[in-house]
Amino acid sequence: MTERMQVERMIAADPSTIFAVLADPKGQVAIDSSGMLQSSTGEPAAAVGDTFVIHMDREALNDCPLGKYDVTVSITKFDKDREIAWTIFGQLEPPIGHIYGYTLEPADGGTLVTSYYDWSSIHPQWKEANIFPIMSELALRATLGILARTVESA
Repeated sequence: MTERMQVERMIAADPSTIFAVLADPKGQVAIDSSGMLQSSTGEPAAAVGDTFVIHMDREALNDCPLGKYDVTVSITKFDKDREIAWTIFGQLEPPIGHIYGYTLEPADGGTLVTSYYDWSSIHPQWKEANIFPIMSELALRATLGILARTVESA
């Protein structure tokens, strides 16, 4: 079984406009298709190691009785206007270790955006729990649709 999924979409906007949304905690909340991301605290990321807080509501997925909680997004890759990725630290111990990210490739008429979700290096405890993937490919695709709507109408 694969431990990584990715989807791509052409978006009619330049990479810097798209990247600005992805690096901003408010932007991440705005484009979330899962309904879990409720609000945020913190400034946009500018480098690997930067963090911000996302206020979550797991009831949106109705899969785990976590209710409302906070996670800290920790940037693991930051190549301005090209790639951004992060892992999440929250209430669960040990930290899970899954990665969310985006790559941006300039193309005729806009940017080819690839969204990926990678759980290949999660902590063995979570691998044994056999709960991944938590997000579906459909959710990644929907988030790209919301991202396109957000930046193309700006």
